[in-house]
Parts: sequence; structure tokens; C-alpha cells
Amino acid sequence: MLTVDYDRLDLQPGQLILDMGCGAGRHAFESLRRGARVVALDYSFDELESVRDLFWAMREAGEVGESAETLSVRGDALRLPFADGTFDRIIASEVMEHLRDDRGALAELTRVLKPGGTIAITVPAWLPEKICWQLSAEYHAPLSDGGHVRIYTEDQLRRRMTDAGLVPSGSHRAHALHSPYWWLRCAVGPTNDTHPLVRAYHQLLVWDIEQAPAVTRVTERVLNPVLGKSVVVYASRPSTDVASAERRERVAG
Repeated sequence: MLTVDYDRLDLQPGQLILDMGCGAGRHAFESLRRGARVVALDYSFDELESVRDLFWAMREAGEVGESAETLSVRGDALRLPFADGTFDRIIASEVMEHLRDDRGALAELTRVLKPGGTIAITVPAWLPEKICWQLSAEYHAPLSDGGHVRIYTEDQLRRRMTDAGLVPSGSHRAHALHSPYWWLRCAVGPTNDTHPLVRAYHQLLVWDIEQAPAVTRVTERVLNPVLGKSVVVYASRPSTDVASAERRERVAG
């Protein structure tokens, strides 16, 4: 289940991409299938071990070439272990809402992105997330438990990205069918995955992901602008010349 639109990301074979906060690795795996060189970074050893194993399994199954380049790295979003301007593309999917210092993380992401490079950042959309918070305090557990510490509007996320030195561009919403599922989860308890309605809805989502039937794909496309569970904003890091010119203009002004 991909949140990022790879056509908008414009990932090309051979480019180096960072999947920051990779989790189970869904975007890292898709990037590898598309011929990119992939660095998957997460703070969790358990997640990284699973990602590493699946990278290996993809090679064994012939899904990617033997020369495919992958690296799994444990790291902190506030102290990324990479040199300035390392990556052609960056994905940070459903990460920023967990971080107390999101401005610091955005500064680090901007630092390691090449001038002219593209970043895609996804966060829970305001309305679906607000409803989840209203239905269940457990859903947004304390930071120490990996919970959500803020709800973004798209404008707030864009301002944060601009303040970090990025130039936001297009955006879209994704996963509208998942919003009612999480409202249901929050209503019965977000850890109660055995409730009959939760299990039935989960089976529907699995069927949708595996089969991609036209009825659910069309329904989600229609509902995404309003009910999409995630909002995705794309941005670029200005080239050195452009950034320098902008700084000179601000000083002159």
C-alpha cells in the first residue's frame, strides 16, 4: 500500500533514495523495484531486520537485479548519519507526527537532500486525524509509546517545509477507505483488532490491496480529496545558485 505517487516523485533508476522512518519498508521495496539505490532508515532494530530480510528475499526471487544496492541503517531523524547533499530523493512517510522536534528533523532532511532533489512527506490529514483523537485518547498515546504528538493541516506542513529551506509544490490525499476503518478502531479501542466489525473491515482492506478491484479504486479516488487518511506534499531543495540569489535578495532588501 503506497502513499507516495512515484510519478510525482520522479524517481529514476540509479538514483539514491532515503526512506526515512521506513517502518515495514513498503516505499523502500517499491523504490528498489524501480531500480533505485535504497537506504532504509528507522530507529527500530526490529523493523530494520525485517526490511533487510525482505531486501534479500527480493533478490532471491529475481524481483531485482543481483547488483541492486540496499542499506538498512538505524538512525535518529534529528542526527542523520549522512553527508550534506547525499540523496537524489527522500521519502518521509507518516513520521513527522511522531517527532517532538519536527523542525529539527526537516532541517536534517533538507541538509542531506541534493540541491535540485525532491522530497515527499506524508502525514495524517487533519480531519480524519482529528476525529480519531476525539474518539480515543489511546490512539495518540504518549511519545514514549510511539504515539502522535500533533495534527497537521496541509498549510502548517507547507510552512514547516518552507522554513527548512524547501520549496513545496504539488500535493494530494491518499487512503480514504482507511479513514472509516481507523474511526471504527478508535470507537471500539485502537488495540481491539478482534472486534467483528474491525475484522470485517480489515478483510475488506486486504482484499482491496491484493485485488485492486475497480469498485474500490474508483470509490477511493472520489473520496480521497475529502476523506483521504494521509496528505502528501512534494518539495524540492533549491539549487545552490538559486538559494544564494534568494539570500542576496533578502540581504539587499
